[in-house]
Amino acid sequence: MKRSTTVPRIRHFVWYGIGLYLIAVGSLSIWGAPETRAASFSREPTSPIGGTLFLCGGGKLPETLYDEFSKLAGGEQGRLVVITTASVMADTVQEHLLLDRWTARRFRSITRLHTRSRDVAADPAFTRALREATAVWITGGEQRRLLNSYAGTPVADELHRLLARGGVIGGTSAGMALIGDVAIVEEYITYPRLDAGFGFVNGVIFDQHFSERRRQGRLAKAVAQNPGFVGIGVDERTALLVQGRELKVLGEGNAHVVLGPSSTRSTTTIRLREHMRDDLVALSRAALARAGEVGPPLRAATRTAVAQTKTTPPRVDKGSLLIVGGGRMTDAIQKKFLELAGGLEANIVVVPTAGDKPEEADAETSWLTKAGAKSVSVVHARSRDEAESESLLEILRKADGIWFGGGRQWRFVDAYEGTACYEAFHDVLKRGGVIGGSSAGATIQGEYLVRGSPMGNTIMMAEGYERGFNFLPGTAIDQHFTQRQRAPDMVQLKKSFPQLLGLGIDEATAVVVRGQEMEVVGDNKVSVYPPRPLPSLENDSSDTDLPDLSEPHVLESGETYDLVRFVRRPTSVAASQ
Repeated sequence: MKRSTTVPRIRHFVWYGIGLYLIAVGSLSIWGAPETRAASFSREPTSPIGGTLFLCGGGKLPETLYDEFSKLAGGEQGRLVVITTASVMADTVQEHLLLDRWTARRFRSITRLHTRSRDVAADPAFTRALREATAVWITGGEQRRLLNSYAGTPVADELHRLLARGGVIGGTSAGMALIGDVAIVEEYITYPRLDAGFGFVNGVIFDQHFSERRRQGRLAKAVAQNPGFVGIGVDERTALLVQGRELKVLGEGNAHVVLGPSSTRSTTTIRLREHMRDDLVALSRAALARAGEVGPPLRAATRTAVAQTKTTPPRVDKGSLLIVGGGRMTDAIQKKFLELAGGLEANIVVVPTAGDKPEEADAETSWLTKAGAKSVSVVHARSRDEAESESLLEILRKADGIWFGGGRQWRFVDAYEGTACYEAFHDVLKRGGVIGGSSAGATIQGEYLVRGSPMGNTIMMAEGYERGFNFLPGTAIDQHFTQRQRAPDMVQLKKSFPQLLGLGIDEATAVVVRGQEMEVVGDNKVSVYPPRPLPSLENDSSDTDLPDLSEPHVLESGETYDLVRFVRRPTSVAASQ
């Protein structure tokens, strides 16, 4: 009789399936369920780094990349540490091949660092070379080997200290994959298994061999699992240079920035070619905006929803605003600001943070002192921590007027958004004071922030930098308006956000806002683009039915305007009140 093999085969597959299940469960216990990963990390914008990161996507790197890293590392004066632990060759006689690329480059010293023991990694003698290093290179291989040996040890701490003192950390393949605070830790899978990285950059997930191994989908999944994070994939034979907040691409391939989806946007990939640059903090804020962490609630999934998205009416219930379009400060504008502050004895606080040079701060205070102001102080924070300082808050509590200087709007946002100083600015209005500003100091006063991109002031709408300080609700304020021919930009903005009231203010011209009344002061004109909701067409994305947004109400000096009713007020009526 022939013996049946059906039952043993069934048992074999059952036990095989149970084995796979246990492996999967074990994997989740090690790596954590992807859908819960986001909750374990704070959603703060990526911080500019100290030092330099030199992140290579793997493959056979061009000699030019090794040369560039050597230069950044200090050249003949540099002290290089090469961490070989990710490579399987680190435990073999072939390990010298991992160092050959560097020994020919005449560093002052080259030290190989490798162990599979966490106890050894905790020994101060093991990390001595890192304390003296100017640069570290982490070879490719498997990410898990690096995490198993060094995560949570003094080695990781010393690498952070190296960056903080201006050093360089470079790596290729697995050597770059752990740079962020969330990392893809398995090399040969298409679905991302995530773990905590070394955290040299917060809010970013890195991936390597990006185009060559078709990892676009893998990184997109990792970003979708971690709302508010930026994904960056680097091709082989390519380096991504990170210094401060700037990204720069070197080599033969590309870097790919992945922003996750939101209720209004699909997943977006930005390709950066050789020598192209981008701003890491701006990309992080864009990712956070998609996660609903930053930005005004003005975007919506459909045009009908946009039309129904209401803003607060443009009015200032207490205090007053003086908003200048840049250029020359006329005598009339200077006089009006000091008058609104309470006269020459008023306590005036200048906020020059939008500028990047000390002399710009001097210029912002000098016009006030020349105009006769007797008490002028400066509040200048470059970080949110500084903007929580009690010494700055004490100055703001006494302020009768605040003057926001010119420069770049994003610097105001980075320094003050969501801080105690931000609240103190609004408190000046609440107690009847005045807030004024010119150029960037004008734009920051609106609810929607135009030209907020750190990449240049020609970018009208910058995802992640779309929220102003909202001293004048429901508005978007542009400056240098006629002189720089900015009307087309305002028209485009209004097509995206028709519910906003747009103000285009010329140079040497200001508006004064009290209540819902706006008065024009100065030499030139102000263009007003009233709110105009879109028709309720649920799925119609064409522009053929848009109302005409190109014809503003143009006001001259001395004219007044009702910001709620959107009409001029007769000059004679305004003069009589």
